[in-house]
Amino acid sequence: MKSLSDVTFSNSFTSQFPGEFTNDATPRSTPKVLFSTVNPQPVKQPKILLWSNDLSKRLGLSTPPTHSDAEILSGNQIPESSTPYAACYGGHQFGNWAGQLGDGRAINLGEITDPQNKLWEIQLKGAGRTAYSRGADGRAVLRSSFREFIASEAMHHLGVPTTRALSLVDTGESVSRDMFYDGNVRAELGAITSRVAESFVRFGNFEILAAQQEKALLHKLMSWVVDRHYSHLSGKVDLLPLFFQEVCSRTAHMIAEWLRVGFVHGVMNTDNMSILGQTIDYGPYGWLESYDPLWTPNTTDLPGRRYCFAAQAPIAHWNLQRLGESLTVIGLTPSQLEEGLRIFRETFTEKYFKNMARKLGLKDLNPEEHKDFITELDQLMKSLELDYTLFFRALMKPSSSFESVFSISYKNLNVKEKESLFAWAKKYSDLLAAQNIQKDHQLENMKAANPAIVPRNFQLFEAYKLYEEKEDSSLMEKLFEKIQNPYEEPTEYDLLSQKRPDWAEDQPGSSTLSCSS
Repeated sequence: MKSLSDVTFSNSFTSQFPGEFTNDATPRSTPKVLFSTVNPQPVKQPKILLWSNDLSKRLGLSTPPTHSDAEILSGNQIPESSTPYAACYGGHQFGNWAGQLGDGRAINLGEITDPQNKLWEIQLKGAGRTAYSRGADGRAVLRSSFREFIASEAMHHLGVPTTRALSLVDTGESVSRDMFYDGNVRAELGAITSRVAESFVRFGNFEILAAQQEKALLHKLMSWVVDRHYSHLSGKVDLLPLFFQEVCSRTAHMIAEWLRVGFVHGVMNTDNMSILGQTIDYGPYGWLESYDPLWTPNTTDLPGRRYCFAAQAPIAHWNLQRLGESLTVIGLTPSQLEEGLRIFRETFTEKYFKNMARKLGLKDLNPEEHKDFITELDQLMKSLELDYTLFFRALMKPSSSFESVFSISYKNLNVKEKESLFAWAKKYSDLLAAQNIQKDHQLENMKAANPAIVPRNFQLFEAYKLYEEKEDSSLMEKLFEKIQNPYEEPTEYDLLSQKRPDWAEDQPGSSTLSCSS
């Protein structure tokens, strides 16, 4: 096992593509380049608060982290073999073309090779200003950095395609933020999250090149991504449409997995969409509590709710269309674009119904035969305000204790509402019987599909506040420990297995979140 200071970084992105090697962090337009080099800005007293042993072992790094790890992951020390840079990309934000965006507070250190000879990019989020900071300071607050660390690792252990997080560092410095953009600026604790991924390339990397009509660079970027991450497609005559089709398929799989666990991303702009079909950029996210298909955790997304729970598949489709349009610059035809989108729709529908069958312990569900059954369940969960996570776990209990479902509603159910729940339960029981489901097999499938633990916003809020007020990280550590085994029923720490308390319903930083970090 090695410290990061003992690892040799490779820099294939900066060696393959044109960029600016000036280390100039002045915000500016950078046409015709894919990145600008920049060094992280040192911090005063870095301290590693959380460290992913699981990921560090995968990377072949030492556990626990060394002092030099803390220095590198805080930006105080740059490995000799590293060429730090910020990537340039564009994107559609809330449905509108935003032009050049880029890594405004993320700095890539380069790639390291794990013991299985696989390359991983390491990125510091909150390490200071870059050419793409657009007037901001490039820093991040502990409030949002902690949330990103936990979500990244939670999604991995939930089995959802995602980027990872290696460390959470308290910088020992404060950062000024206007949390809800309402003029109330206050100093918050600063932090840096080290993010790890096979690639941080996103739809926006392709969009900016297409907008600039940089055809040669766009084709080269596509070929580079294929060689590294879609190598089974290399050499195919119809490479371009096949590449787009597979991005569509992977994205459909990811969105279906979001819905399986009740996750809402909150900011599905095209610059927040991974070209690998992995969850990326955890900002104002949330897991469904009181079931509402129109719920969004992002105050910036109100009142339109463009990125609400139920809209995530349609928005992914819209975003893929924008990616496909970018690829038409290098030859993707309209019919090939539509074929990719058709594959997205079919893959998502198939995966969604397969996931719902797993969540209910059924052998199968299909859109034609069981659409009404799923629609009725959806309407029932909404009208009864049932807790999404706890409801499906409650279904795993004996039918004689079905009354326990009443306790996971966020309202006092009247007689008629209870009767509607039992009426649906009868249909569910009949479907189980019709499919000849054995109880043991049913529970095995349900347990694997329905997490008992998800990182709820009120839990993250309480853990962060405890550290902010008392420098006590015990609750942060406990949450991190528990989210690594999300399908096991918690035997301790009752906070993890309860629905959202009343005080958290309108609590800023818990129920109401923004893009501010």
